Amino acid sequence: MKLKKVAIVSKVGSKESEETAKDVAKKFLAKKSKVYTIAPIQVEGAVRIDSLEELKKENLDLVVTLGGDGTTLRVFRYLENETPILTINVGGNRGILSEITIEELDEAINQILKGKFFLDKRIRVVASCGGKEFPPALNEIYISRTNLTKTAEIEIKFQNDTVKQKMDGVIIATPSGSTGHSFSLGGPILHESLDVLIITPVAPVYRLESIVVPDEKIEIISSHDCNIVMDAQVVKSAGYEEPIIIKKYKKPAVFIRLKKRGLRQMSKLGF
Repeated sequence: MKLKKVAIVSKVGSKESEETAKDVAKKFLAKKSKVYTIAPIQVEGAVRIDSLEELKKENLDLVVTLGGDGTTLRVFRYLENETPILTINVGGNRGILSEITIEELDEAINQILKGKFFLDKRIRVVASCGGKEFPPALNEIYISRTNLTKTAEIEIKFQNDTVKQKMDGVIIATPSGSTGHSFSLGGPILHESLDVLIITPVAPVYRLESIVVPDEKIEIISSHDCNIVMDAQVVKSAGYEEPIIIKKYKKPAVFIRLKKRGLRQMSKLGF
């Protein structure tokens, strides 16, 4: 694999991650790569840009993330194409999505240059409402009521089926997100390679189990104003009875993987 253009992204507000990002940038510069860093990271010989938004303009070969899962989710939100990411756990909690530690970076770079890796492609989801499409999410989109004193009646439509019930909200998760909020609410853990979505009701009045459906369009209508939360990082709003459309995003998220594992996220969770 050629590494002509590489972007280095650190965890926001983490001095450890920022200092490590400088060292990582130097390693790729030594390999003759054109390296991009995100402000405030500045390294001699690298191109500093102000925000992740600017990465959309570049035809990158690789993005390296230094942080935890939040950093990885943030980067994938700005990647519209299939640029692969090498995830390094620096200052993260569990680092469920991470592939290596910083101590393994030199060997990882050598393996990538020799083509000794594989691409792990994961589906993403995207929500739209009122004619506007929001940023994609790798893990889940959570529709939650904004009025905490009233339980909303939420209608969920998929294929030719409709489920309508009073509940606090609903989570539409990908297989990657199955080990997150969906799992904590009783949803199943799915293999990350599957092309399906999981509909998990949040506090339904009458018990309603999670539903695994093909990755087709899902329409949600709430009887009250609600929030649309992408990967627990971006929040948008929808008015009552305003249809929210959720579907698979046009491009998958792509991870660089160096090690073969079964259910990666289950092993990271300690199962």
